[in-house]
Amino acid sequence: MTADASSPGYSKDRPFLARLTERRRLSKPGSGKDTQHFVVDISGSGLTYKCGDSLGVFPTNDPAHVDAVLQALQLRGDEPVLPPKDVQPLPLREALLQRFSLAQPTKKVLQTFHDLTAAEDEKARLHNLLNATKPEELHAYLEQREFLDLLEEYPGARFTAQSFVDQLRKLQPRLYSIASSPACHPQEIHLTVAVVRYETNNRPRIGVASTYLADRAPLHQPAVPVFVSHSHFGLPEDHSRDIIMVGPGTGIAPFRAFVQERLARNASGRMWVFFGDQRRAFDYLYEEEWETWHAGGRLARLDLAFSRDQAHKIYVQDRMQEHAAELWAWLQGGAAFYVCGDAKRMAKDVDLALHDIIA
Repeated sequence: MTADASSPGYSKDRPFLARLTERRRLSKPGSGKDTQHFVVDISGSGLTYKCGDSLGVFPTNDPAHVDAVLQALQLRGDEPVLPPKDVQPLPLREALLQRFSLAQPTKKVLQTFHDLTAAEDEKARLHNLLNATKPEELHAYLEQREFLDLLEEYPGARFTAQSFVDQLRKLQPRLYSIASSPACHPQEIHLTVAVVRYETNNRPRIGVASTYLADRAPLHQPAVPVFVSHSHFGLPEDHSRDIIMVGPGTGIAPFRAFVQERLARNASGRMWVFFGDQRRAFDYLYEEEWETWHAGGRLARLDLAFSRDQAHKIYVQDRMQEHAAELWAWLQGGAAFYVCGDAKRMAKDVDLALHDIIA
């Protein structure tokens, strides 16, 4: 990939080392979620962005997790390894920290463990897994495990440093919707990130990139490798056109940018925001901003859905249905409709509601 004209010299293949200048929790104590606001300083990079773009962040793995993997491998960490396409070898620990994913082992990896172990009981267990009559059994098993689990469950499989990294996939950058407008913040990029922490196989797990930003990336140092990923998702060119934005949870991020941009440009088009989360008292992200914009008439409509604030759950698509006639009138008048968030469930539900309203 080559750098495009709007990001001279910096791209996914050559990320810019940005400064993380702010991190603060958006969800309040008592929330079931940890949603945080991050400010990334891109001054001096020449990078530009527009509303609707994403920021790519290259994370590093958790050092404690890497140390546990090294211990399970019975390796020191200073052994030289050669990652794919590299010319110079790296120490194993550095490679595991910065270059490889330690999650999501595959069936092929299990086969390697089977071929390498000298322990007959381990070989038999792996054989049974690999030849399970129901493919979903193997899928469920692998879904619950990372490489560390396999190393601890099958200690008879002995790896050299190089043969281990040969099993691993590249650690990929994560893309986050940008939550700021370049008209307001040309040298900063704001992110709205749900910090991922969960448990599988009786072991705590973390989202590598979200916890990198929340826990491990140093503040005020040029240390966070980033690039701008340009998108076709953006505001209408006609500033007089109305826009409807549906963004529950962290899906609200690009719409904060949209509103900032339109206000900075004194756009005449009306704006309608649907936001939802679990509880208003704990999970109302950017509450002061939305309420101020709405109270001042700068946001024409603000409809909220907090699913757990009442006995029956209310979601953004329910609020859409409640205001079906007005929503249809906006659409008939040429309003652009946007949705951002959980593609698996919410987007489908919103699409269904929209079809319902139009019908």
